[in-house]
Formats: sequence, structure tokens, C-alpha cells
Amino acid sequence: MHVDEKTVRRIARLARIKITDDEAKGLEAELSGILNWVEQLGEVDTSNVEPMTRVVAQKLRKRDDRVTDGEIADAIVKNAPMVDDHYFVVPKVVE
Repeated sequence: MHVDEKTVRRIARLARIKITDDEAKGLEAELSGILNWVEQLGEVDTSNVEPMTRVVAQKLRKRDDRVTDGEIADAIVKNAPMVDDHYFVVPKVVE
């Protein structure tokens, strides 16, 4: 895939990057090369490849999905300077 100078300038504007004429010419070739490489990846047959999240298969450890309040509200606010009904009290910052 070939990227022209107009496309390079548009990408630079969208990325809010200021580029010179010389840089635009260099980026044409560089971006075209990157997109050609990405097109090559599409040629690889992956029909027999299972989707994966990592190289080594790993089974996720799961725990029971139960809703609790933690039953440690007192311990959580124990060192807080000011507390009101298990909530941290902080100074007002917006007037």
C-alpha cells in the first residue's frame, strides 16, 4: 500500500505533529513500508490456529462470585483521622 504526501500531512495534522517537507517525503516511504508489512501478515494462513492470550497455555484460577461487604469496615477506617458511619471524612475542596 502506498501512502502519498497528502495522507502523511493529514496524519501529522491529526496527530498534531508539525513536519517539514523533507520529513513528509521520508515518512511517505516509512509509512508505506509499515503498511506493506501489515499486509504481509494477512497472507499467513491462521485458520487452524486457536485464539490465545499467551504463549504458554494457562488455566485461570477462579473464585466463587459472591457479594460481601468484606466485614472489615471497622479495620479499614481504624487509622482515619475523621470517620462518620464507616466513611472517611475529608475537608471540602469545591466551593
